[in-house]
Amino acid sequence: MAALVAHLNGFQSLLLAPTQILAQQHFQTLETLFGPYGISIGLITGASKFKIGREAGLQRNPNLQFKILVGTHALLTEKVPPDRVGLVVIDEQHRFGVLQRGKASALGISPHILTMTATPIPRTIALTLYGDLDLSLLTDQPSGRLPVKTWVVPETKRADAYNWIKSQITGSNSQAFIICPFIESSETLTSVKAAAAEFTKLEKIFPRLKLGLLHGKLKSRQKDEVISRFRAGDYQILVSTPIVEVGIDIPSATIMLIEAAERFGLAQLHQLRGRVGRSHRQSYCLLFASSPTARLKAMEQHFSGLKLAEIDLQLRGPGQIYGTAQHGLPQFKVASFEDLDLIEKAKTSAAQILPRLDQYPLLRDLVKEDKIDLIQPN
Repeated sequence: MAALVAHLNGFQSLLLAPTQILAQQHFQTLETLFGPYGISIGLITGASKFKIGREAGLQRNPNLQFKILVGTHALLTEKVPPDRVGLVVIDEQHRFGVLQRGKASALGISPHILTMTATPIPRTIALTLYGDLDLSLLTDQPSGRLPVKTWVVPETKRADAYNWIKSQITGSNSQAFIICPFIESSETLTSVKAAAAEFTKLEKIFPRLKLGLLHGKLKSRQKDEVISRFRAGDYQILVSTPIVEVGIDIPSATIMLIEAAERFGLAQLHQLRGRVGRSHRQSYCLLFASSPTARLKAMEQHFSGLKLAEIDLQLRGPGQIYGTAQHGLPQFKVASFEDLDLIEKAKTSAAQILPRLDQYPLLRDLVKEDKIDLIQPN
């Protein structure tokens, strides 16, 4: 709707997505919505330059003629006329660094910025507290969906877990993801499972099931083929790296197994868990870790990305409010980040006082003399 409003007022919209799979999904959705009305949609990724929608003759100078442009990080390198950009949408914003998000915002001249994620990174929460962002929450699950049952599983129960997965797949015609941190085995981290080697091993453990392998070294065409076959049910188990973290919607997938879960952040674990539980069927997430931690236990207890981000904020800190560090604990002179009510009151009071700073001469003088320093980053 925001992109449509921008178009009706003569501006272009940019939609930034972290993966080619997700960018293509957005392109297809927008093309379906806007294509019949002659609104041209563009797609740019590292693998393919411009792909233009229904309108013909746009390939000559697509930068100037698209109405909505969807892209991956490759979009950040394009020369887009900034005076025509009225809206920048950053999807899955936790997948972009501070400088990348800043560069995306600079693609226009003071464009409206909309960032979206199921797991706001701690720095985003801090910026929201400081008044630089407005926060809108979608708190309700789609109708009929159930919370994903999540367990931290010790290594001693691995064989039982495999047998349970086998019975779930054969008994209820469901599918499973098995996520490994690496593509190939590491010489220094021999205990951490790699997707390629695990795929070979799991083919022997699940001899009657069909397995697929997905990772970042595959060509775009190969990735699309693997995902299409998994979606069609040709594969019962997909062994993958975290490349499936976003942009994959397989309603029949009900099991997510994550190896070396301690190597992932809470946001990434929550995003990976979100690949299952996308239908009315009960879904499950199994976290294998060398040792259970309070951070992983939080995954068993909480299913809200915002709540997990708050926990991550307490553990990692918000990073620099002005800067590029996305973690690190600052020190308040009064209060803490856990005291959200007090921070909200302080934010409201500051918003009321600042426009009338001349009415508070002592405070005004302290601000002018730069003697007020609320945060001391480590």
